[in-house]
Amino acid sequence: MKFALLVVGWCILFVLCWPIALLLVLFAPLIWLIALPFRLAGVAISAVFALIRGILFLPARLLGVR
Repeated sequence: MKFALLVVGWCILFVLCWPIALLLVLFAPLIWLIALPFRLAGVAISAVFALIRGILFLPARLLGVR
């Protein structure tokens, strides 16, 4: 569904302003490559917070508190 909306949006952009639509097709992989390290860092930070949360709530889980 998300991909279909993206394609429809690109087609509308292509009809309204085709040079920008073609630039978007050319630069989208480059933008994805630039954003990839930030996404990986976000996943790593999320994992660290989950680990800290698990360590902090371990005593309560061992005692059976919900």
